Amino acid sequence: MEVPKKDQTFKATNNKKELIYESKHFLLELYRCDSEKLNDESFLRCTLNNAAKLAKAKVLNLISNKFEPQGVTAIALLAESHLSIHTWPEANYSAVDIFTCGQNMKPDISCKYLIEALMAEEHLLRVIDRNPPLIVHN
Repeated sequence: MEVPKKDQTFKATNNKKELIYESKHFLLELYRCDSEKLNDESFLRCTLNNAAKLAKAKVLNLISNKFEPQGVTAIALLAESHLSIHTWPEANYSAVDIFTCGQNMKPDISCKYLIEALMAEEHLLRVIDRNPPLIVHN
């Protein structure tokens, strides 16, 4: 099985599309965040929307849920994949997922924005290269 190389995008050839795009999955752990912001559903929805726009993504839908007694999950469905956040205000912790497909995406800018917006004093970022098939048939 052939694994796609980095920095590829799609191009059409006859009835096939050859993969020539880049697909990345960012896993961002945010520690020692502002607990009030982590528990504010409205703030997190706006923050997620802004993070997506900064990444040059198109937001298709945004859903969220506020848990009792605390915590929020919010997910932005993107034309380019998704961006999600799960918060634990009691631990001043948040887990963020940014999965992107396409040449113009800037998920690193989203990460920097989220670190600042949630006032994270520490963070851990892991980036995974996703490997979709080289050929997609129509």
